[in-house]
Amino acid sequence: MIHSWNRWRKKRINNSSRYNVDSAQELVQLPLIKDTPSNEQPALVIEKLTQCQHVFDFYDPVAQLKCKEIKRAALNELIDHITSTKGAIVETIYPAVIKMVAKNIFRVLPPSENCEFDPEEDEPTLEVSWPHLQLVYELFLRFLESPDFQASIGKKYIDQRFVLKLLDLFDSEDPRERDFLKTVLHRIYGKFLGLRAFIRKHINNMFLRFVYETDSFNGVGELLEILGSIINGFALPLKQEHKVFLVKVLLPLHKPKCLSLYHAQLAYCVVQFIEKDSSLTPQVFEALLKFWPRTCSSKEVMFLGEVEEILDIIEPEQFKKSSILSSVAERALYFWNNEYILSLIEDTSSLVMPIMFPALYRISKEHWNQTIVALVYNVLKTFMEMNGKLFDELTSTYKGERIREKQREKDRDAFWKKMEALELNPPPEGKEVTPSLFPEKLTDYLKKDGSIPVPQATAAATGGDKSPSLVKKTSTGSETTPKKLRLGFLGYL
Repeated sequence: MIHSWNRWRKKRINNSSRYNVDSAQELVQLPLIKDTPSNEQPALVIEKLTQCQHVFDFYDPVAQLKCKEIKRAALNELIDHITSTKGAIVETIYPAVIKMVAKNIFRVLPPSENCEFDPEEDEPTLEVSWPHLQLVYELFLRFLESPDFQASIGKKYIDQRFVLKLLDLFDSEDPRERDFLKTVLHRIYGKFLGLRAFIRKHINNMFLRFVYETDSFNGVGELLEILGSIINGFALPLKQEHKVFLVKVLLPLHKPKCLSLYHAQLAYCVVQFIEKDSSLTPQVFEALLKFWPRTCSSKEVMFLGEVEEILDIIEPEQFKKSSILSSVAERALYFWNNEYILSLIEDTSSLVMPIMFPALYRISKEHWNQTIVALVYNVLKTFMEMNGKLFDELTSTYKGERIREKQREKDRDAFWKKMEALELNPPPEGKEVTPSLFPEKLTDYLKKDGSIPVPQATAAATGGDKSPSLVKKTSTGSETTPKKLRLGFLGYL
């Protein structure tokens, strides 16, 4: 008995926390707008909007089915009327539309049914009244986007109080509702200039509360999407308040553990700021280092991706000023000042040195930061003292490989130049040419060994269907690719 009472009580609390449901109201089917004379249509539209203010209980799927259907049909008809009828939006319907929207969408969002809800792992709780709620959002959006809509009239009804309630709805667990809210708020921001500063300020407050107090808010990604387009429209030079917003509000959004839910939108906003004002780059990198996730590899991957996006658009001067790359490298090279770490490296020098030597040697010759170069020289000196013989071998091997690499590049360039020359200067018509895919160096190498046949023209070039012979017959009659040819070809590549 107690268990059934608790279930009934929970159901009632959920209903009352969301809506003031008028279960006694019965709706009457009204005439179609298109069948009504044009001079009577505004009055009928207002009557239908008033009818749509009534909210029904969707927790009971069989309750008031007839009334629910009448409201659904009325909403669809109003959407079609506003969209297709020129001059449908007259001044008298503004208060009726706003009141109907407010009655339907503004409600106290219930707590999550899962107290340990993880937005990355768990399915969100979908809005049970979505069949009507979706149509209300669609109607409001068509209303705002209509060419007949006048912001000078609308601002009497869409005020700061309305916007505050709209922003609170971004915490809805239903992603479908948040997507509609994102578009609606963006339209309001674009049409009502007097509300822009207020909207930005309240979004700032919501983000700060999320980062420093609640650590839980469902609509961060959607709000960041809106901000991305807002930042893109900021005039230059940037105002001080916008720079403060980046440093004090946007960058701390890297801290929460649920960063993956909105990181793409956050990174886009940060990049937009740097494109507007490149002098903000050092501050961004300092914040990334400050909030760097040292114990979470998945977040580190996101941070590195964001650094890459910034480096794609960074200016050379700002790159030199930015300390993130040199700071990370410098901190890593200070490991060699730790005696215990140094002893571990010394015990495994035969394994560690071949891995690290090529990168360290290259940095010592090419890196632009002199502090890093000095630290790398110290590390190379330490390696030389640890195992001088191996150090000399690695040095010789590295220099030899570099010489071979440069030679391969020259051969490759020469090969493509000959191909381009052949394309620009084709042989005379009727003259037979023996095609070769190999530059002269490799062909000459193959000719030196009589046991290795040189590739000849394909049979296709002479009218047959056989491939060039690059194999030798063994005593048993089987065919093998000469070992010397395999090694020589690999060495050339």
